Amino acid sequence: MSTLATREMGRTGLQVTSLGYGAMELRGAPRGRQVEPGQVEFMLNNVLDSGINYIDTSIDYGESEESIGKYISHRRSEYYLATKCGCLVAGTPYPEGQSFPHVFTKQNITAGVEQSLARMKTDYIDIMQFHGGPSKKTLEEDNAIETLLDLKREGKIRFLGMSSTLPNLVDHIAMGVFDVFQIPYSALQRQHEDIITKAAQAGAGIVIRGGAAKGSPSDGKQQTDTWELWQKAKLDDILDDMTRMEFILRYTFTHPAMHTTIVGTINPEHLRDNLHALQKGPLPQDIYDEAQRRLAAAGTAPQGN
Repeated sequence: MSTLATREMGRTGLQVTSLGYGAMELRGAPRGRQVEPGQVEFMLNNVLDSGINYIDTSIDYGESEESIGKYISHRRSEYYLATKCGCLVAGTPYPEGQSFPHVFTKQNITAGVEQSLARMKTDYIDIMQFHGGPSKKTLEEDNAIETLLDLKREGKIRFLGMSSTLPNLVDHIAMGVFDVFQIPYSALQRQHEDIITKAAQAGAGIVIRGGAAKGSPSDGKQQTDTWELWQKAKLDDILDDMTRMEFILRYTFTHPAMHTTIVGTINPEHLRDNLHALQKGPLPQDIYDEAQRRLAAAGTAPQGN
């Protein structure tokens, strides 16, 4: 088992590994690539064997929740489990023209939580996050916060979370009810850089998604906007002996307000590379400062909040 650094996740007090596992890649066809049962079982147990103790999933992720229940529920004491609510429960028809609709009524949230508990074969979920970053108005209209608080009082969930982005993230922080925020961020997606700090200063745990910059510059991916930004910032000049992937992941890890960054993969080699990168720790301060200077000169900057 590798030794991963842990950080205390805000007021939750949970000691989470700096690298978490995003289980979206386990969703299977038709929304994702075809995965074999043996492949999924090996991957989930490999995640835990590597020392990772934070797993993030969602009803929206196809077979992901059921796979967690089938293959690692017997190891439940080894990991914190985060999933999402507001997603339509199984068997509910999707509204016409909407691929991933979310409904935040008491009925749908409660049904979703019960379904997630059953699928993952657990009595409780550590962090229940609202999916899709619903507005404060939507949450209040549907009495969604009180629904989760009722479920917390029943012991079915431990902490309230929000998967959010600007501009709604400003209101979400001000509401003061969320224990954890999941926010997109990477060297090539710096819009939330400052507000991540504000959320942490309010006492919330910070989960970063996209911290490995999915689609980051690599061979065969050199015609993308991220590649153009990478070239414009001339980041290759400061990599020293790092790969691009390692640099991007360690850049995310260097943000002082981050508690864990979730990276999804079905490839054990990719997981091993991610672990190896984070075991090297944050970027050296001089490289981090220079990277921020170059990225700012290339036109990336945190958004106003």
